[in-house]
Amino acid sequence: MNQELLEALNTLEKEKNISKDSILDAIEQSLIQACKNNFGTSDNVRVTVDHETCDYSICLMKTVVEEVMDDAEEISLEDAHKIDGSYVIGDVVNVPVESKSFGRIATSNAKGVILQKIREEERKVLYNEYYQKEHDIMTGTVERFVGRNVSINLGRLDALLTENEMIRGEHLRPNQRLKVYICEVKDTTRGPRITVSRTHPELVKRLFEAEVAEIHDGTIEIRGIAREAGSRTKMAVWSNDENVDAVGACVGVNGVRVNAVVDELGGEKIDIISWDDNPAILIEHALSPAKVISVMADPDDKIATVIVPDYQLSLAIGKEGQNARLAARLTGFKIDIKSETQAKEDGDFNYYEEDEYEEYSDDPEYIRDEDAAEDKEDAPADEENAAEAAEDDRPEDEKETVEDIAAETPEE
Repeated sequence: MNQELLEALNTLEKEKNISKDSILDAIEQSLIQACKNNFGTSDNVRVTVDHETCDYSICLMKTVVEEVMDDAEEISLEDAHKIDGSYVIGDVVNVPVESKSFGRIATSNAKGVILQKIREEERKVLYNEYYQKEHDIMTGTVERFVGRNVSINLGRLDALLTENEMIRGEHLRPNQRLKVYICEVKDTTRGPRITVSRTHPELVKRLFEAEVAEIHDGTIEIRGIAREAGSRTKMAVWSNDENVDAVGACVGVNGVRVNAVVDELGGEKIDIISWDDNPAILIEHALSPAKVISVMADPDDKIATVIVPDYQLSLAIGKEGQNARLAARLTGFKIDIKSETQAKEDGDFNYYEEDEYEEYSDDPEYIRDEDAAEDKEDAPADEENAAEAAEDDRPEDEKETVEDIAAETPEE
């Protein structure tokens, strides 16, 4: 048993996850290559390697002839009898070869073949390991800055986080741990090349899958995500169990689940809405937190007109149009938002009395002038009028006149 070789292969297999059999195959090929370099041919070389004991043997198959013309493939009858006296002319003799007899060049070439095989196997193992993580998230450590890009250590390999895939305004520090989305894993001659992202919408999805057990087990589905990294994300969720509130499960008790994702994304705002197969209702949800009066959606042309109260127009559009833009991405509709006044002028909907949409107002200061005027007329003018009003409301038998009060007053 070749104990030293066996221990070396076991160590290599344990530390780098390289199969021992593949290395032994590489050793076999290297020995054949060494024979070719040493003897000029490998056609008659037979190498045997025992994968259990790591013992190996090298033989040259030579034909017994009377006169040797090619020493690499022929052997004289006299030399054949030294091995076994039963050989005759025309027999094939297996002549053992000691690997120590190989020259320096042949040995060096054999060593190169083995090392090359080890590198190829190591690269293949790394590629297979990280290829399984493609389109998933991993936790990495900020290693170093390469120009405007960042090298992220993912354990056994470094990944490149380019400037375009960084969250705008996020400041990374060396040795900082963060989660990244594995966009692509390529197998190159210099080893696997991994591209990661912090801006990909799927990063939000994977983070919620890790935080929300109901998403992980399939009770809740994430139907759509629209994201502007570093600023705001809208996510539509759907529950396959009528007893499970999809939005509530994603938010968690006191917001603990959504806050964990927000913290990982550096404070990015996340709107979680309920998915609905009705495009009008879905668009209404997507424009949250703005209130909507009506939605007219055309599923064929993917166009929708949304009417909102005047005081909700800026909220529905959002800062620099962000709320409307994200809602359009989430629903797949081109959304035209109009205020109530503009919609009346354009004739997009019939005139509604204010009582019919007053419920959309959540501003305590929002009071109709007519109601305020009526309340003012009903209110007493001053304390005297208030007292008189109270007196008038008393039953007749309880009312007292000025004369009654004077009669009951004792004289001094």
